[in-house]
Parts: sequence; structure tokens; C-alpha cells
Amino acid sequence: MIRSLFLLIISLSSLYHPAALQADIIDDLSSYFKAGNSKEIAKSFASTIELIMVDEEDVYSKAQGEQILRDFFVKHPPVKTSIFHKINTNPNYRFGVIILSTAKETFRVSITMKKFNTSFSITELRIEPAKD
Repeated sequence: MIRSLFLLIISLSSLYHPAALQADIIDDLSSYFKAGNSKEIAKSFASTIELIMVDEEDVYSKAQGEQILRDFFVKHPPVKTSIFHKINTNPNYRFGVIILSTAKETFRVSITMKKFNTSFSITELRIEPAKD
């Protein structure tokens, strides 16, 4: 009886704080970058995304952004990632910095996300060489 009541309270509390039980989107994106999974990353792209990669900057469609990211991963296969910084206290905005290590170089990946309807979408993705 007590166990059933405890489970009921836990399940009801998740209705009031669903974000508490969900993994942070920056954590998920970090694992996708580590895997070099451009398809999963692109699922979080807004309909248009500002991409800044090394020395190129432009606004692309979701499909174009995925292709550019895929090409980046082919040239720079990921080895590991670590989350350097994240802002997740604003209900309508997320920002994260991921350090992406490849076999030859280390990159600083900055991700800016805005909330559209009920989910966050990446509006800007910046990949630049990490400064030592």
C-alpha cells in the first residue's frame, strides 16, 4: 500500500515538473556530437539555421545545415566531447558550449536554442577552433 502511494506521488509530481525528469537537451546534443550524428543534431535545427563553421558563415535550411554538418564530421571524425558551459535557466532559451575533440584538432561548439511552441530548436551553431 505504501509503495503504491509512493509511486502515485512520484508520477503525479512529474506532471508538475516534467523537465526535472528529462535529460537536458545540451547533454543530448553533446552525445550526438561525440557520435558524429548529424541526422540527430539536425532534428533540433530550426527551419533555418545560422551556421558559422571555421571561416564560413551563412543561413541555411535545415536540410542544407545537416549536409554541411555531415561533411564536417567526415573531415573531422569526433573522438570525445565535454560540456564546457550551459545556460538552461531561462524557460525560452538554451545555450551551450561543447568542446569537441577530433583526431587532429579541438573545436569549440556554441549552440544557441530558442523555444518554439513546446520544444527547443537550434537557431545558431558555431564551430570554431578551440583556443589553447
